[in-house]
Amino acid sequence: MADHSTAAAAGRRQHVAIEIEPAASDSSLVTSILQQMETVSSLHSICRASPTRRESSKKSYTPQKVAIGPYHRDGATAAEPLRPMEDHKWRYVHALLGRRTDLEASLNDCVSALRELEQRSRACYAGDDVDLPAGDEFVKVMFLDGCFIIELFLKYSTKVLRRRNDPIFAVPGMLYELRCDLALLENQIPLFVLQRLFQVVPIPKQCANLSLAELAFRFFKNMIPGDTLSHREKFTQEGNHLLDLICHCLLPTLPRLPSSKSHKHLRSVTDLHSSGIKIKRAKTENLLDVKFVNGILRIPPIEVHQHTELLLRNLIALEQCSNVHGTVHHVTSYVVLVASLIESERDVKFLRQRGILTSYDDDDNGGEKKEAGVGKLFGKLCEEVELKESYYDGLCERVNGHRGKNLRALKKKLKRRRNNGSRPTLRLVMLFTVLVLLIAIVGTLFSVLTFVHRHI
Repeated sequence: MADHSTAAAAGRRQHVAIEIEPAASDSSLVTSILQQMETVSSLHSICRASPTRRESSKKSYTPQKVAIGPYHRDGATAAEPLRPMEDHKWRYVHALLGRRTDLEASLNDCVSALRELEQRSRACYAGDDVDLPAGDEFVKVMFLDGCFIIELFLKYSTKVLRRRNDPIFAVPGMLYELRCDLALLENQIPLFVLQRLFQVVPIPKQCANLSLAELAFRFFKNMIPGDTLSHREKFTQEGNHLLDLICHCLLPTLPRLPSSKSHKHLRSVTDLHSSGIKIKRAKTENLLDVKFVNGILRIPPIEVHQHTELLLRNLIALEQCSNVHGTVHHVTSYVVLVASLIESERDVKFLRQRGILTSYDDDDNGGEKKEAGVGKLFGKLCEEVELKESYYDGLCERVNGHRGKNLRALKKKLKRRRNNGSRPTLRLVMLFTVLVLLIAIVGTLFSVLTFVHRHI
């Protein structure tokens, strides 16, 4: 009985032990685990372009005016061309934080917020050769570049915020170069850093109703090919960085067609046209929404500008170095598809005539050079591309299958024409022979009658 009571008491003690509230140290452990999970989830979202890609077009991956993030800090502290923009950054930071009476309080809020995100931010940068700034210096980089970008977006959106003769807006071409620099893969800071800073910095009343996503969209909209309205809907707060937001805008809206095989190519547009497939301009403005229905390949308009190669190269590099938006590389698939459609200058002319392809210098002279350049552009973009499966595998399969049917139908049609064509020819020969015989008979009869008439 005593043993039974002792056992029951022990059971009660064990039960009570389970209900003890967690120690205060457990909350810090939970916080640590959450931070570790966030760190892992954001690993390697900002990468370097591969060495082979940099060799093919170094300028396409290297900032020309402003260094953002840690990858090109050495260039920012040197003389030209990135050093001058560092002074403009600090001027923009002062303008942003100075909208609050207590500037030091604004600064403290920013630093505290970035301290909390430091480890997560560091984890975003990938590569063994990356030598990230230590401690305070890294936080300083995130602070300076993040505040500069936010103030740049604010000034771009609202003219009254700009200082008179601000070189960023006054110097011709400066804003264009900054926009290109902010779209480079190696020139990014995490989007969550921008979002957190946007929450703590003083926003002017003129922009109080604008989100960070809307401000970023306004800044980049002239650079993104396609329909502005659909892009605005896709330009949300979700993304790893600014280039990732641009990539998200370009994602196709059409469902992916099923395919039995992978990575198929199409013949050039002129070859497809010769085989009976119609090529038309699609009504949609979504660049990647290429579709094939009822023997018609519909291609959205392709506009080639000065920044087109730079933007596409960095989007491809982004897809190649990470698994953004799944395992299917949408932009890479599109570039490979267009490269297969454009094999020669004839293909470029063909697409121009149908309003599918236009370029920024269409009104200039030198049409042959332009067509040759556009034709080579997509071929160059495909160099060093690794594409295990294409988003357009199903489309290619359908086009090639339809092309085979068209060729067989065309051969039968030509054969029928030849067969039907030989019959009229035979009839004409027979008719001609009969006419000749009739003429000969009539001539003979006429001769006989003449002879008889003379001798009777």
